[in-house]
Amino acid sequence: MTNAVLAANIRISAEFSKRDAQAGCPFFRCPPYRILYAPSSLSMTFLDQIEPLKQSALVELSAALDLASLEQARVNYLGSNGKFTGLMKQLGALSKEEKPAAGKAINIAKVELEKALAERRTVLELKASLPKDPTDFTLPGRRRPLGKLHPLTQVTEDIVRSFRKIGFVVADGPEVEDEYHCFDALNTPADHPARDTQDTFYLQNPQANAQPSMLLRTHTSSVQIRVMKKQQPPVRIIVPGRVYRRDNADATHNPTFHQVEGLYVDRNVTVGDLKGTVQFVFEDLMGSGTRIRFRPHYFSYTEPSFEIDFSSTLTRKMGKEWLEIAGCGMVHPQVFENVGYDPEIWTGWAFGFGIERIAMIRYGINDIRLFYENDVRFLRQF
Repeated sequence: MTNAVLAANIRISAEFSKRDAQAGCPFFRCPPYRILYAPSSLSMTFLDQIEPLKQSALVELSAALDLASLEQARVNYLGSNGKFTGLMKQLGALSKEEKPAAGKAINIAKVELEKALAERRTVLELKASLPKDPTDFTLPGRRRPLGKLHPLTQVTEDIVRSFRKIGFVVADGPEVEDEYHCFDALNTPADHPARDTQDTFYLQNPQANAQPSMLLRTHTSSVQIRVMKKQQPPVRIIVPGRVYRRDNADATHNPTFHQVEGLYVDRNVTVGDLKGTVQFVFEDLMGSGTRIRFRPHYFSYTEPSFEIDFSSTLTRKMGKEWLEIAGCGMVHPQVFENVGYDPEIWTGWAFGFGIERIAMIRYGINDIRLFYENDVRFLRQF
């Protein structure tokens, strides 16, 4: 370099130094020729760094093979000490005029990186949730075994469905009863065998001579009394439920069993209404061609009283033409008086039969105890 050129450079450098010092601007010289780098050249360097750094980050994010490597890539660029974060920290060194353009450019790049990070994380999370071993989705699925209603529940629902077709509604009541609702109101004499402790489960009361005596109901007729005391005729109800008697368990008896009883009270109700209803229900339950017959009998709460026998293909399969199935009769006038009905105005009939007995005949079961053993091999057959 000639002396003239060198002198010119020195003079120019001195002028820039003086001017920048007056303006308060930083400057840098590169020895030995004192070449000046002004803030404008620094700004260009900052903007030029954004795109290469962004592309480098995008490549590293897309190349991540798992969530751990993706997190490492995020820390390298967007972490508190990351490369992109460090570039953003340099914004403070720019002049007021240059900051908006530089800030906009770096924010756009940051948004693009965060979007790429989120998309790659979604892909890797889905990949991580997939089974490690290949799965053939064309294979047939494993069917979960479906449960079934107990056969006694099925029969009960069929009985209820049959009576609802002719306008009956379901009533319910307590299984722990008092003597009045279970016996007295039903015109049961005090010396009736059913009231003995040999036939009925009485509950011990801690208070001596406490009244009334509590017991486990021996039939669902007690619910009929409760309903009649609560409402005036007409009454048309059926009462399915669990009852208790002191029976030794064998093929045809059990201390706990299920019973359904019906009651119909209205003006001018006759035995013909009773017989027609029973005929309809048993044909619906046991199939068409079912025949029924009434035999005279005695019940304290009905007068006259009958036993019901029926005949069908089911009884003939059992080797019997007729089989006893239920008891029924016209409601005794004394029962009406006990609940406040005028027997000169109202008449009605009642019936009752065991649900287990219907189920045994229907399904050809010869031992009532099978219903209570909860053997799934037995229950799956229904």
